[in-house]
Amino acid sequence: MQITTIGEILVDMTQTGVDANGNAVFAAIPGGAPANVAVAARKLGVKTAFIGCAGNDPFGTILQKTLNRYGVDASGLQITDRADTTLAVVTVDPSGERSFAFCRKPGADTQIDRERALEAVGSADILHFGSVSLTDPACRETVVSVVKRAKENGALITFDPNYRSSLWHGETEAMEQMRSVLPLCDIVKISEEETALLTGFEEPEKAADALLRGGVRLAIVTLGANGAYWRFGADSGTVPGFRVKVADTNGAGDTFFGAFLSRIAKHGGLNGLTPETIEHFVRYANRAASITASRPGAIPAMPTEDELTEE
Repeated sequence: MQITTIGEILVDMTQTGVDANGNAVFAAIPGGAPANVAVAARKLGVKTAFIGCAGNDPFGTILQKTLNRYGVDASGLQITDRADTTLAVVTVDPSGERSFAFCRKPGADTQIDRERALEAVGSADILHFGSVSLTDPACRETVVSVVKRAKENGALITFDPNYRSSLWHGETEAMEQMRSVLPLCDIVKISEEETALLTGFEEPEKAADALLRGGVRLAIVTLGANGAYWRFGADSGTVPGFRVKVADTNGAGDTFFGAFLSRIAKHGGLNGLTPETIEHFVRYANRAASITASRPGAIPAMPTEDELTEE
């Protein structure tokens, strides 16, 4: 099975330290959650493709080369003159936690052409998207159209809200738009910080139950260093995380989902999944995310198959 992702691709201008004069020093690191997921899964041995848009500028060239370098099918990456490549300024505190500010008025990531995207999705086996592409009305219409087309064609639909408050006009708008796409989704991954916003319940167990009642087949709530909680039908469980010295949490959640979806793809989908298999897949994803968090950057920090020995 191939994993196709659609949505934002951008450059994370990530703070790496300060110079001798106390000025912040930044590195231009390729990113964007759907692009990260595509790369994470590809590095773990699964065919992936990306659909999105970047600017006709040096940053856009970097992003295109990055997808090609890691073996992601970039034929669905559109290049536009209508806007510059989107930038996310990422600052990291001493504990490795991030804060974001976006240069996106508009950004090229919102300029995805609908017809070209519908053509690019083709007969995707798994289609993954997030909520950043839902923050812009035109981009939202395009992405939802692609998701609906893929679902009609039998694709497994996966969603990670990846909530970024600065891109919404308030929590009410975010809540309405993110909840509106849930009926289309088969697998949803949320962080414990997003449970209340997406479901109205803070507790992972209640949040996952709400997602399944809404039609989601498999729900995962990531718990940071404490691992992840999952629910599939009547079965559920919590898989502990791996303790590491955190360098940078940027991309860790995307690595988790990319790794988990890589196992789903190799399994052939959701049919025949047992609780033991899901636990194994979540443990694999936890380990992958811990490796990413232990190293700076997002895509460059993601592990390869050689670093993750199957248990």
